[in-house]
Amino acid sequence: MDMMTREDVTAMILSAKRQAGLTWEGIAETIGMSPVWTHSCAMGMNAMPADKAGAMVKALGLPQEAASVLQESPTKVWAQAVPTDPCIYRLYEIVGVYGPTIKALIHEKFGDGIMSAIDFDLHVIRVPHEKGDRVKIEMSGKYLGYNAW
Repeated sequence: MDMMTREDVTAMILSAKRQAGLTWEGIAETIGMSPVWTHSCAMGMNAMPADKAGAMVKALGLPQEAASVLQESPTKVWAQAVPTDPCIYRLYEIVGVYGPTIKALIHEKFGDGIMSAIDFDLHVIRVPHEKGDRVKIEMSGKYLGYNAW
């Protein structure tokens, strides 16, 4: 018997979500987590603690084996250097254009260091606007200063 992979579990999650007509917001609310974190785990980019993995399996009617796969530490790999999906590419472009600016401002305000992507919050918000609704992305990560040896 073949072992279930992360890709298998992701496909099952997407299928169950589609068949049930669920949203990431709804799934996240059911398991008691944020939609950003829930989707990231479902896509195999983060690991779930046992209770959240169990809640996801129950909420979507997945096989029990999926819970242990959802708990595995991921290997984060991107298949291509420059994304071709237009939505993801625009985010890539924003970091390319404004990354050095963001870095300079973080260093001015905090010192030589980085923003954590582990101790991190991300929210995607729809903001009504007269020229067309806006996408507001809020990121908040713990500041991690570089250690001087």
